[in-house]
Amino acid sequence: MADIDPAEEISALAGTMRSIQDVLDLDSMRKQIEELEEQVAAPDLWNDPDQAQKVTSKLSHLQGELNRVEALGRRIDDLTVLFELAAEEDDADTRVEADKELATLRADIGAMEVRTLLSGEYDAREALVTINSQAGGVDAADWAEMLLRMYLRWAERKGYSTEVYDTSYAEEAGIKSATFAVKAPYAYGTLRGEHGTHRLVRISPFDNQGRRQTSFAGVDIVPVVEQTDHIDINEDDLRVDVYRSSGPGGQGVNTTDSAVRITHLPTGIVVSCQNERSQLQNRASAMNVLQAKLLERKRQEEADKMSELRGASTTSWGTQIRNYVLHPYQIVKDLRTAHEAGNPTAVLDGDLDDFIESEIRWMRRQESAE
Repeated sequence: MADIDPAEEISALAGTMRSIQDVLDLDSMRKQIEELEEQVAAPDLWNDPDQAQKVTSKLSHLQGELNRVEALGRRIDDLTVLFELAAEEDDADTRVEADKELATLRADIGAMEVRTLLSGEYDAREALVTINSQAGGVDAADWAEMLLRMYLRWAERKGYSTEVYDTSYAEEAGIKSATFAVKAPYAYGTLRGEHGTHRLVRISPFDNQGRRQTSFAGVDIVPVVEQTDHIDINEDDLRVDVYRSSGPGGQGVNTTDSAVRITHLPTGIVVSCQNERSQLQNRASAMNVLQAKLLERKRQEEADKMSELRGASTTSWGTQIRNYVLHPYQIVKDLRTAHEAGNPTAVLDGDLDDFIESEIRWMRRQESAE
């Protein structure tokens, strides 16, 4: 197969960048940045810390995104010059450098292109992530904790702020469940394809005979509720329990009954929060999580109804989506996109971007097909 002319590929990448810029609407983005900068400069901004955090987070995200787009444009121009220089001087080292930059640029533009696919109703929202251990006993609880670490490490790598609302520890090892927020614009759109069951195959560290164990954990992703959402909750439909916060091994981390568990009786949805020392703060956080889960339930019911009216089958991503095999060989493979990686250690340390980008493209194809 003949090599592709670098000039032709650079021209194609430049065309892709123009499409990205059109979708992102850079003029509108610059206007939003100006408006947010005015809000940040307001002396009373931090009178409402939650709103202040949202404003500064959105500003930082937009500034970073604009800088990335503009930097990619400059790199395309610089790369053209670099290839011309390599040809004029017949310099092999410069050509190698140019080829390497072309490969990197191709990947970076591909990642930016994925961002333009996040155009769903709630894609721009922050995300609430809940992880539950499923079949597999103590191994499943340990697996759930491994997934919690994986997502928190992914967010840390991206520079995204996170807040763990609740962690329910298992008796022997690992966790029964955990709920945390990823406080970054487009976190929901980015992560929603992670919703489903994740399967781990390994030699169990809890089996004295060193046998292979398969364990499962579920990941639930919902968008954070905003003031414009209309989620009515009748107080009579709630059962509120308070209890003492606890850590691994049952060690108390609080001396008062400040943790809050809320059960929504009509749906059976249960949420809890124990990260704050104040019972009122924990109740407020738990209510936010409940509202988010009810919003997602409402959205799913509406999608099911529309699909039924159209005679289409509703796509469900709530089944097994990815295998993580640590024995007898090592591989992580997504069952929907067929994307795989041969280094599970890196994936479990938060190296998820390739999987996430592949599933975003896959979801867009699925939605277009419907």
